[in-house]
Amino acid sequence: MRKRTAALALGTAAAMVLTGCSTMSPSASGTVTLNMVESLTNPARTDLLKDLIADFEQENPKIKVNLISPPTEQADQKIQQMLQSGKGVDALEVRDITVGPWSNNGWLYDMKKDLDGWKGWQAMTENAVKASEDAKGRTYFVPYGFYGLSLFYRTDLIKDAGFSKPPATWDELLEQASAIHDPAKRRYGYAFRGGANANSNATAVIEAYLADKVDPANGFRLKDGGTIFSAPEALDAMETYLKLFKQASPKSSVSWGYPEMVEGFSNGSTAFLLQDPEVIATVSESKSVSKDQWDTAPLVAGPGGKTVQPLATAGWGVAAGSDHKAEAVKLVEFLSQGEASTAFTKKNSLVPILKSATEDSFYKTGPWSSYVTMTEHPEKYLVVTQPRGVAWWTEWEQKADTDVQKLILGKTTPKELLAGWDAYWTEKWK
Repeated sequence: MRKRTAALALGTAAAMVLTGCSTMSPSASGTVTLNMVESLTNPARTDLLKDLIADFEQENPKIKVNLISPPTEQADQKIQQMLQSGKGVDALEVRDITVGPWSNNGWLYDMKKDLDGWKGWQAMTENAVKASEDAKGRTYFVPYGFYGLSLFYRTDLIKDAGFSKPPATWDELLEQASAIHDPAKRRYGYAFRGGANANSNATAVIEAYLADKVDPANGFRLKDGGTIFSAPEALDAMETYLKLFKQASPKSSVSWGYPEMVEGFSNGSTAFLLQDPEVIATVSESKSVSKDQWDTAPLVAGPGGKTVQPLATAGWGVAAGSDHKAEAVKLVEFLSQGEASTAFTKKNSLVPILKSATEDSFYKTGPWSSYVTMTEHPEKYLVVTQPRGVAWWTEWEQKADTDVQKLILGKTTPKELLAGWDAYWTEKWK
């Protein structure tokens, strides 16, 4: 992939959004300018996208792309505002947690017909092809990779605390994180997620404690039909999770979201972090933690020795309000195949969408080995699909994040929180 230094026309794009101008019209030379908005923004990722866009522009000299990169914590809200206005966005990052509400509101373009016969499908894994379609066969985004939780841990701090290996269960994680935790030395056990998307890690511990009882087709439902929040094991899970905050996490993590969690581990202040594989790339660039001081381990299990791995994904889509859908689809195709896709998944440490990646040594060594372990033992690391595509997912996240904050601030109890979540999903599923 060709490297370059590019000046991003962010100011122009932002001004265009704020003033309500529509996407730029073709110039006198016939050039079309697309506005592309990313969601999971970080500097290295944005630089990579700029490089990929430059390659796309070289292959398509009549198409220019403005990349808009809002701060991660406000990105989805900013994208929603742009989509609501019907102006200022052509191509965009669509996540499995946003595709439901955005498509339900008619803001996303169904690319199904445009991609019919596209050769890119043949190179993709079965999971990638399946994830590109919703229940009604519509294609609102093409996945760029998959996310899966693993445990990032400090090898040196574990050894210093007297442990010979990383924790394999939530109880062991609580034990090791508590032993390492020493606020007086600015050393903390666990990078707790108390802010944005706090619900995701809370449900992860609940699903782990229930593992065999969870419906693989709906990670929030038990095989007997009830919600996972109604089971007795869910209470044990949340009590353990609350102890992890009180006994082993920095007080400031009450408001930590993705950037703060990752920074807490990358700067060397926390010993454990539960995160997606894209964080491998970020930690690898850390100046505070050397390569021999950290590694990853498989997602920690519940008391039964099993855990649940939610299948999470995101990808590139096209806005329904775009005046240049054909060109935007062409950009989506470019980013979803060949060298562009490989570069994006590797540098963002994502589970790849291309079949060819299975033979790549990159995914078999170093921090990636924990993901290989989980893949090789599906009987222990159970894959489920969470109901992220429902129209009320954003509403759920906002409610659940607020409830987790109330829990760790002592304003509610694990029992009350679970009763509320059980009632919420029971009502929604009626």
